[in-house]
Amino acid sequence: MGIKKTITIGAKTEHPLTVKRFGYGTMRLTGEHVWGEPENRPEALQILKSTTDNGVNFLDTADFYGEDVTNRLISEALYPYQKDLVVCTKVGGDRGADKSWQIYDKPENLRESIHRNLKTLKIEQVQLVHFRIMPGSDTPLEVSLNAMFEMQKEGKILHIGLSNATPEELEKALAMGNIATVENAFGYEKRTGYTLYNQEVRGLQEVMDICIKNEIPMIPFFSLQSSLPNNENKIAVIAKKYNVTPAQINLSWLLHYNDLILPIPGTSKLKHFEENVKAFDIDLTDEDMVFLG
Repeated sequence: MGIKKTITIGAKTEHPLTVKRFGYGTMRLTGEHVWGEPENRPEALQILKSTTDNGVNFLDTADFYGEDVTNRLISEALYPYQKDLVVCTKVGGDRGADKSWQIYDKPENLRESIHRNLKTLKIEQVQLVHFRIMPGSDTPLEVSLNAMFEMQKEGKILHIGLSNATPEELEKALAMGNIATVENAFGYEKRTGYTLYNQEVRGLQEVMDICIKNEIPMIPFFSLQSSLPNNENKIAVIAKKYNVTPAQINLSWLLHYNDLILPIPGTSKLKHFEENVKAFDIDLTDEDMVFLG
C-alpha cells in the first residue's frame, strides 16, 4: 500500500520543516537509568553519525537526558549540522542528584532549560521544543505554555509541541496557540493506556484522533514495548511473512497507520539502529493492516 516518505512540521506556518518520516530518539544513548555517559561512547557517536548517512534528519533529545549527555553527544558527532537536520528537544522536566525525575515547568525553569539546550547544541534557535507535561505539577498549563510562546516570539523557539498530553490538555493548548506536534506514547500495543511515573495514563487513541483531526504530526514514544510473547501475537505472524523482526513490523505498522506519525525508535546498539531504519522500506499490504487490526 506504500507510505508517505516525508512529513512536514508546522505545515500551516511561515517556517515549515519537512523531514524524513523516520527519526531517532536519543534517550537510550545515556548510561543506566537515563543518567551519565553511555556505556559505549564510540558506538553512541557512530549511531548519531549513521543517522544522516541513512537519511534520518530528525533527532529527539532533552537536556534532562543524562545531565545534558545526549545534547553533548549530538553536538560532538554532528556539529556543524547539515542544513536539513531538525533537532527536537523537550523541557518541563529535570533530574535530581539522586537520579529522580523532577518537575521543572515554571517559566524561569523553562527559560533556563531552553538556554541550556541552545548552548550545548551550539545553536541560536531550537527548531522544535516539546513541553513535557509532568504528573503532579502545581503550575497551570496556561502559565507554562505562555512562557513557551513568549520565547517563541523572542526567536529562541521556532515550533512548539506538547509531550505526554491528555486529550483535555491538548484541546486547551490548541485554544491558546499553534501546537506543531504531539509527542505521546503510542504504538501497536499502546493505544489505550500505560503507566508512567507510577501513574496510569489514558486517552492515547483520543489524542491521536485529535492530532488527525487537526493535521498535527504525532511523534510516538514507547512504541516498541510489547507485553505479549512473540509467538502469541499477530505482529509475529507478519514478521515471519516478511522475514523481519517484530520490532520492524511494529515500526512499519506505525508508518502505515497514519501519514501523520513520525516514529523515533531509540537504541544504544548500531545493529539495532540499522535494523530499525530498514522498517521504513517494509511495504505492508491493506490485508496485513486489516489482519493486524
